[in-house]
Amino acid sequence: MTKFARDEFDRVPQSSSRQGVHRLVASASRPTLWPVLLLGGIALAVGLVAFLILPKLGFTSSRTPQAVVTADASKQSTVASPSANSSAQASSQPSTQPSPSDTPSSTPTPSTAPLDKTAAVAVYNGTTTSGLAARVAGMVQVGGWPLSTVANWGGMPQQTSSVFYKGAAQKGNAEALGKLLGISNLVDSAEFQQPVVVILGPGYK
Repeated sequence: MTKFARDEFDRVPQSSSRQGVHRLVASASRPTLWPVLLLGGIALAVGLVAFLILPKLGFTSSRTPQAVVTADASKQSTVASPSANSSAQASSQPSTQPSPSDTPSSTPTPSTAPLDKTAAVAVYNGTTTSGLAARVAGMVQVGGWPLSTVANWGGMPQQTSSVFYKGAAQKGNAEALGKLLGISNLVDSAEFQQPVVVILGPGYK
């Protein structure tokens, strides 16, 4: 203890407020944390509300039609799959029924009409070549047909050589005579009395 009596400067208050020039400046007080915690709690509450409550209030309805369309598309694809599988199985199975081309024909089609060389053939010369009708008539007679008329043609001028025949019964004779004489124009006509008529047109040799 000091030998001096205590005075007012020896009494130091408990507070940190400055008194006297020999006192140091008190250290700054620490900031409180409760405002930061309060803001954090509010932000957390807002996040929970947005995550849990807003979807239930219908704020995500804009995505619902897309989900429905996707579900419908998946159902349609599921329904279409069995039909596609059945079609694939049906196509993979071999057919046991014979095709029309594989079935043999019981009635063969004749290649040419029946030939009847008892029908008389008339030969007319429709050109200016003398003796042409007689020469062709000889070829017809050698081919096995009898002759009816051999003469010059007095009707309408002919543009080409032709073989006229009366009806389907004489078609075979017309085809055979056309092949023999080199005449490709065959005409079914009832204009003539003879069953088969050969008219030699311009250019025939």
